[in-house]
Amino acid sequence: MSVGITNLTVTFGDVDAVHGVSLEVASSERLAIMGPSGAGKSTLLRAVAGLEPVADGSISVDGADIASLPTHRRPVGLMFQDYALFPHMSVSENVAFGLRMAGMDPAKRSRRVAELLEMVDLIGYGSRPPSTLSGGERQRVALARTLAPEPSVVLLDEPLGSIDQVLKDDLIAQMRQILSTLGITSIYVTHDRAEAEAFATRIAVMRRGSIIRLGTPVEVWKDPGTEFVARFMGHRNLVSGGSVGRSEDRVLILPSAVSADPGGVLRGIVRSSSFRDGGNRVEVDIGDGTIELDSHEPLSVGESIGISVEPDGIRSLRVDEV
Repeated sequence: MSVGITNLTVTFGDVDAVHGVSLEVASSERLAIMGPSGAGKSTLLRAVAGLEPVADGSISVDGADIASLPTHRRPVGLMFQDYALFPHMSVSENVAFGLRMAGMDPAKRSRRVAELLEMVDLIGYGSRPPSTLSGGERQRVALARTLAPEPSVVLLDEPLGSIDQVLKDDLIAQMRQILSTLGITSIYVTHDRAEAEAFATRIAVMRRGSIIRLGTPVEVWKDPGTEFVARFMGHRNLVSGGSVGRSEDRVLILPSAVSADPGGVLRGIVRSSSFRDGGNRVEVDIGDGTIELDSHEPLSVGESIGISVEPDGIRSLRVDEV
């Protein structure tokens, strides 16, 4: 089901934690909301879930307004960073909790729990208490519990913040596959760019309560629009437009568009050179900024080199909107 957010504002005292946000999330879409701490991304998610009161605007699911509904009546499931599992209940009891509260028949409930534990690769774990599970296993229990009542929309608030980096890739892939297979619309909040890119079909970048960039992961990476978004996406090659013959104050040069070249249009001094990701990562000072590039050969710190820039790899950067 689709989610519609129109002119949404959430206020804490005199501060708009979310300010006039409008957003459409298509049915079965996986949207990631990124931004630094305090950007308003978790507040926005909690407002959709009904955990934060809305000062202005509307929230709808498939066109039906849900802003006035209490949390338990909204067709959404919420998954937290800290698992929020009941320690005194077994894995099966945790997964079945929402089904039991809804009055589902015990036999049907048992079949649904078994189906979900198989879905998250936890067959045979039903009788175990959460305290005996690893962080990744607890998060899979939390996912199964979230999916148990068959919500129309799943909201994930920093779901992998407590998970070791080694496990994140597998868990993201598993969540993405399950949600895609079930056709569930999902909104995933994170400050981690790699998580967002791996999970989402679209990314929204928030700053100071507003969405300042929205697009597919490739679109946002290749054309961030503002210097803030460019830096948040991990770009390093931000220089004055005059350095590359452009009129703009600031431009981004995509990593794929720069290379060491004795006859290049730019010249600079090597600031650092290190082995990274199977090659030599080099930082070059060009006077009004730093260019990062990959070199086939190791370069010496202090060495003067030429840099070639492909014009198609230059992106204009607007003044940040907020």
